[in-house]
Amino acid sequence: MDIKRNGSTPSNKGPADWFTGTVRMDPLIQASAPARVVGASVTFEPGARTAWHTHPLGQTLIVTAGCGRTQRWGGPMEEIRPGDVVWIPPGEKHWHGAAPTTAMTHIAIQENLDGKVVDWMEKVSDEQYQG
Repeated sequence: MDIKRNGSTPSNKGPADWFTGTVRMDPLIQASAPARVVGASVTFEPGARTAWHTHPLGQTLIVTAGCGRTQRWGGPMEEIRPGDVVWIPPGEKHWHGAAPTTAMTHIAIQENLDGKVVDWMEKVSDEQYQG
């Protein structure tokens, strides 16, 4: 058993290559092999969002605060709120982030496949974000 005490792992700023706007990532889960789960609490300031991306084994988002948006490639933009749980299947191109005027926090959980949990792609344009 390993207990990570609150505040024992520093927050990280979301890299500009992966995000638009101000994003804070707080690591939560980094399981040791043979387990593969990785998780973080991610906070997006208003208007902030990920770039388009996929996950080799899929991703679960659990919205914990605020109001956000998510979209799969070719699909409609969806609003997400606290208590919503979003499953993104393996390989599905998508993005997620905050609403234009409201911050959003979610817990993101995904599994590691051969050292990789995500494949980052192009940025979400302002036109795509506005829907």
